[in-house]
This record gives sequence, structure tokens and C-alpha cells, in this order.
Amino acid sequence: MQEETREEVVWEGATSHVARIGTYLLCLVTCVLVIPIFIALWVAVKLKSTRYRVTTERIRVTTGILSKETEEIELYRVRDLRLEQPFLYRIFGKGNLVLITTDETMPILVMEAVPRPMELLDDIRKYVEKRRDLKRVRELDIDAR
Repeated sequence: MQEETREEVVWEGATSHVARIGTYLLCLVTCVLVIPIFIALWVAVKLKSTRYRVTTERIRVTTGILSKETEEIELYRVRDLRLEQPFLYRIFGKGNLVLITTDETMPILVMEAVPRPMELLDDIRKYVEKRRDLKRVRELDIDAR
């Protein structure tokens, strides 16, 4: 029988401002109108209010500025991982991690514009396999033809 290990934080962070660079540039160009400054500030605060925490057992997503909401996905529920790196993100070393899960409340999780995305993808994949082995979870692919 395998021994349970302590849950440890693998990565913690938020979406990079690179994800909203178009909005920031538009607000900069139109800043003489004053309102775009507040729009840019709102976008920045909203962007940083979404926090991701990847541990050896789960992924926790906390969103909200005044009121907070936290969603957790157990790692053994992750079915597939995908890395998307649009050109602008690649320039800044960022990428989107797309996780396809069996979680009912969050079947697809997109971690947008995260730093060192390939390293994070590899870490998540490694811990997904460890959790599946520990929980003895197996995925069955049944073709319904």
C-alpha cells in the first residue's frame, strides 16, 4: 500500500498582463478621455484577482475582486492537457494551459498567459499520473460504435 504524502504547492500565480496588452494599448491611445484610465485599472485589478494554485493533489482557482469564489479540481480528474502559445505570448515566454477534466463544475480550465508554460505542463502531468496511481484511478475509453 502506498503512503499518502503531504500536499505541497507546485506553482502559484496569476494571468500575466500580456493577456490584456491590446486593451492596455487602446486605453493608452485614448487616455486623453480619462475614462480609459479607469477601464485599464479595472482590467488590471480583475486580471490579478484570478489566482491559480497548483499543488501535488489539486488545482485551486480563486476569482473575484470583492467577493471571492474558489473552485478546486482534483488532479486525478484531469484527462488531457494542451499548451497554446500565441505569437505575442511566446515573445514574453507565456502560454495558455488548457486542461480537459471530468470535473462537473469545471470541465475545461484555461490557465491564461502563465509563465514557463511547458515546465508547468510537465509538472501538472507528472502529478496527475502520481495522483491517479495513488487513488487507483483508471480511465476507460469505450468506443460506442
